[in-house]
Amino acid sequence: MGNSEPSAPKLLEAIIPVAGLALLMGLVIAAFRDDATGGPAQVALMASGAVAGLLAIMRGLRWSELEKGVIATISSATVAILILLTIGALIGVWLLAGVIPTLIFYGTQVLNPNVFYPSALILCAVVSLATGSSWTTAGAIGVALMGIAEATGMSPAMTAGAVISGAYFGDKLSPLSDTTNLAPAVAGAELFEHIRFLLWTTVPAILIALVFFTIAALVAEPSAPAEQASALGQALASNFNISPWLFAPLVILLVLAQRKVPALATLLISIGVGAIFAIIFQREMILGGQEGGLPTLIREIWLVIASGYEAQTGNEVADSLLSRGGMSSMLTTIWLIISAMFFSGMMEGSGQLTTLVQALTRGLQRAGSVVASAGLTAFVANLIASDQYMSIVISGRMYADEFKRRGLAKVNLSRALEDFGTVTSPLVPWNTCGAYMAATLGVATISYLPFAVFNIASPIIALIYAALHFQIRPDEEAVATD
Repeated sequence: MGNSEPSAPKLLEAIIPVAGLALLMGLVIAAFRDDATGGPAQVALMASGAVAGLLAIMRGLRWSELEKGVIATISSATVAILILLTIGALIGVWLLAGVIPTLIFYGTQVLNPNVFYPSALILCAVVSLATGSSWTTAGAIGVALMGIAEATGMSPAMTAGAVISGAYFGDKLSPLSDTTNLAPAVAGAELFEHIRFLLWTTVPAILIALVFFTIAALVAEPSAPAEQASALGQALASNFNISPWLFAPLVILLVLAQRKVPALATLLISIGVGAIFAIIFQREMILGGQEGGLPTLIREIWLVIASGYEAQTGNEVADSLLSRGGMSSMLTTIWLIISAMFFSGMMEGSGQLTTLVQALTRGLQRAGSVVASAGLTAFVANLIASDQYMSIVISGRMYADEFKRRGLAKVNLSRALEDFGTVTSPLVPWNTCGAYMAATLGVATISYLPFAVFNIASPIIALIYAALHFQIRPDEEAVATD
């Protein structure tokens, strides 16, 4: 009797931690706004995870089993954590090397405020299509665009929305993207058939975003006078050796990503390249008239990798824009991710997540309802599991048999996973993607969320299609067999 297996969790048990998290997060966001993820959100996640664990223990589960689930979940985020650290290091080194200052210098001269937002959208979409990585795009191009926005008086929140919209357009469609490969793999669909089917929701969403940002740019009134951008350019030119050669580290990064070199390896190589360019192009600036040669240069680069770059140009705007980066700058974000993984691990290890998903699938009749339910489950998984990969895998596993039983083509499921799982991940402050984008772009998730137009439009379009039963493809192989 004492060794009997604990029963599966009831729906009420599964709902309590999620409802508690929603309530706590609402209070945290209302009370702390932009500072919500600096500690208060982490407390809410840990507390909600503890409630989930307590309910599971009351049902008979052992704490040691729950711990194993938490450890496995946190382990799944290890690569994301390492990428965060390397992105922090890369930003610091590229600032020291003059790569980001060069991008800002030329960008303020080329990008007209009247086309700035759509230009940012298109540029990030192209780079993300080429690299397959929204994170790399935000870290390499997004940071420079944020600097240009602040220098010219454009809205940082709207710029972040344009960057994220473009970055996730490419992340969603590029055959080099992890999620673009993962979604069809989980659903059992063919990659390029999946990409072609994605166009039905992705193209209208990016066109809506393009129209929105074009209108926003045309009506925008930059708050910074033209003299500020000019003064910024002069400060950059007088403190850094600005040269077109400093585009090379960015080109090397894009080439490595395009050739499918793993993201972590690409970033580590890019840090090394940035360090070499810092020694070549910014030697005098780094030494500051001091003697010491190569050992001093290496020491300064080492400190920037660890703690970030601190600008002292004499221009307040330039110093504000360029003082950032370093591994230490990502520690609060990593704290948020680990806290989110604790909550997710408790929910999954206790079986509460499975109970929630099963409740979502009950009583569905129409094919469109099943597609919508799969997509909404992926979105809910982004809220609970706090990671887009887990969202795609969990939802794909849960619905694969249901789609097969109903004679629905596998691309219906793979597209739903992308429309709701991939693109909504940066809209959740405690999701790995939301935390990363906020830390990298320097804008709180809650602030850029209304302007991430592509990411909002994609699932809405998918829901409309499902309601109208439009572009819901039957399984032709199953029909032929029948």
